[in-house]
Amino acid sequence: MRLSRFFLPLIKENPSEAQIVSHRLMLRAGMIRQASAGIYSWLPLGHRVLQKVEQIVREEQNRAGAIEMLMPTIQSADLWRQSGRYEDYGKEMLRIVDRHEREMLYGPTNEELVTEIFRNAVKSYKDLPLNLYHIQWKFRDEVRPRFGVMRGREFLMKDAYSFDVDAKGARAAYNRMFMAYLRTFARMGLKAIPMRADTGPIGGDLSHEFIILAETGESEVYCDAAWLENDMLKADIDFSADLQPAVEAILANYAATSEMHDAAKCPVPPERLHKARGIEVGHIFYFGTKYSKPMGASVVGPDGAQVPVEMGSYGIGVSRLLGAIIEASHDDAGIVWPDAVAPFDVGLVNLRSGDAKCDEACEALYARLHAAGKDVLYADTAESAGAKFATMDLIGLPWQLVVGPRGVAAGKVELKRRKTGERVEMSADEALNRLSASGLAAA
Repeated sequence: MRLSRFFLPLIKENPSEAQIVSHRLMLRAGMIRQASAGIYSWLPLGHRVLQKVEQIVREEQNRAGAIEMLMPTIQSADLWRQSGRYEDYGKEMLRIVDRHEREMLYGPTNEELVTEIFRNAVKSYKDLPLNLYHIQWKFRDEVRPRFGVMRGREFLMKDAYSFDVDAKGARAAYNRMFMAYLRTFARMGLKAIPMRADTGPIGGDLSHEFIILAETGESEVYCDAAWLENDMLKADIDFSADLQPAVEAILANYAATSEMHDAAKCPVPPERLHKARGIEVGHIFYFGTKYSKPMGASVVGPDGAQVPVEMGSYGIGVSRLLGAIIEASHDDAGIVWPDAVAPFDVGLVNLRSGDAKCDEACEALYARLHAAGKDVLYADTAESAGAKFATMDLIGLPWQLVVGPRGVAAGKVELKRRKTGERVEMSADEALNRLSASGLAAA
């Protein structure tokens, strides 16, 4: 993509309405624009990252055996009355009456709708286990939406729902999602720590929230230093196996929010206790028959008797993750995207657009990078070199490939790694080999 043809409306100054780093940088980098309180348009740069994050979530859900579907945003109020949650949910639910005076709602979650789909289609335990998920926009009418996409009213969410014939099967489904979540966040370059959590309006008696560590996080957390050393991507997870031992081993490492942490009872020695701040990016629940009993979702069990199915639900805030990643990965100059979710792999910077030799060298590199499977943003505009560097640092692409008159004359280009700031002069071939070795195409 040529920057001269791309829609990238940057803002030079920090917007006054933005209170946290991610909100400021997403606005300044031309990723989002506010449509109304807590509701945002996703501009091309932001949309590209959103799609990258969504795809990683999708791949890990599929790997864990979940099956993708798509449910509507608008739901019938009658379903929520069947579960008993219509009145309980409160003013966060946006309630609608259509032209036929039917009561509808903009779904804040989908337990009721997916349970209705299940009860009308599945009749026997032989069709279980089953895990259905979708990635869809949700709406919760927050009283004070703030912090950009971190706490908006409209948000993109992955929600999965498991159905099993008994509690043992339901716990196995819970464990598969538990491990899938750790892999999901690790692939995005995030250190996620699962912590026992309150079940809230979802219900149930088992729940974990996944908190990523970030200096500007909204809550204070304490954890064993072993969490920082753990690499989930090195583990070869067999999702068809019993994952309970693996989950127990992971949870054996201490982790607690400040509300749950008791310094006097903490089992971790002070030299291994890590104190940090964190942001919630995912939440999983096992709630048994909370929805299946009142909504009549049952199957014929092995003994021929009707049994209500055991259920769980598993959420990831896909759009919220973009804000969380920025909170965890930025510097004074702008965003520092992890390779796997960056909107482009490489920023190709022409320091003197209009110079015949610089243009020729850049065009050749642009073509070769595309041929190598790289996603490139080519800064081919007439802006100054300083402005181009500032733009590239602000939008946070993992690599910058810089071409200027002096380098062209010497047969050299400059390759900059955004994360470390390292700059190295090398031949074009060496730069392309290094970019290929970085594995960006696979990300």
